[in-house]
Amino acid sequence: MQADSGGAPTAGSGLSMVGSTREDVGRLVLACPDRPAILAAVVSRLAAAGANINTFDQYSTAPEGGRLYLRSEFLLKDLPDRLDDLRSRMEEIAEDFDMQWRLEPATRRKRVAIFVSRYEHCLLDLLWRWRRGELHMDIAAVVSNHPDLEAEVAAFGVPYYHISVTPDAKAEAEQHQLDLLVGKVDFVALARYMQILSGEFLARVGAPVINIHHSFLPAFAGAEPYVRAHDRGVKLIGATAHYATEDLDEGPIIEQDVRRVSHRADPEMLTMIGRDIERTVFARAVHWHLEDRVLVHENRTIVFWPG
Repeated sequence: MQADSGGAPTAGSGLSMVGSTREDVGRLVLACPDRPAILAAVVSRLAAAGANINTFDQYSTAPEGGRLYLRSEFLLKDLPDRLDDLRSRMEEIAEDFDMQWRLEPATRRKRVAIFVSRYEHCLLDLLWRWRRGELHMDIAAVVSNHPDLEAEVAAFGVPYYHISVTPDAKAEAEQHQLDLLVGKVDFVALARYMQILSGEFLARVGAPVINIHHSFLPAFAGAEPYVRAHDRGVKLIGATAHYATEDLDEGPIIEQDVRRVSHRADPEMLTMIGRDIERTVFARAVHWHLEDRVLVHENRTIVFWPG
């Protein structure tokens, strides 16, 4: 593990680096209508450029007439100098196959803004994982509608912006947030941000937004969900990470997890277990998004899990 120019440590890529460097690892992600010869065309373009394919994941939504999703990582010596050539080779087939595609060095760090209110568990978990080099990203800002967590965020050397949100000035607050973020971040992570983002904000921010919540919704929406879950005697609690859309908590699901609980668990214990699940699920979703493992199909996701 070594430190990069941004100060946060970065872990190895997991690919063989004999005679090469991490900068020589590339990543191709694409989606297009499925038909014969697509995979052969993609592989031939990579091979013709001298790339050695290390991972190649693909999925079609239907045996016939479906949509193809693909993610590949490859090793190509002197990749930074050869990216333009490789992109030109992909452009030769992209129009014929009606592809939406992206080809980048795997070392490119996405920039994230983290939104939070007063619950700190998901925020601090992300910051800790980032500092350890487990999350390959740059944190542009932490944005909160409360000042409570400023000192804890400052300890990580991350800028903190307190933007108050009130019912009669919500539009002004969102405009302040947009002024801070538009064109400057690749995605937004809602680490228990207890405000509903408007459809206008989601349309204008120009970046995906990932949310985390306990899986009691909608049965236990609102205040004190774990108290009401305890009153109902639930036997499973969990969490869901998803992309935010204008439809509250109904966006494409990235990751979920659950844990069994018994009648012995009081509301405090349920809360502790639930927050632990939220941290883990949220970190997985952010990690997979950073590595371009999540592709959206309508209101579902295709997730090419690592390992």
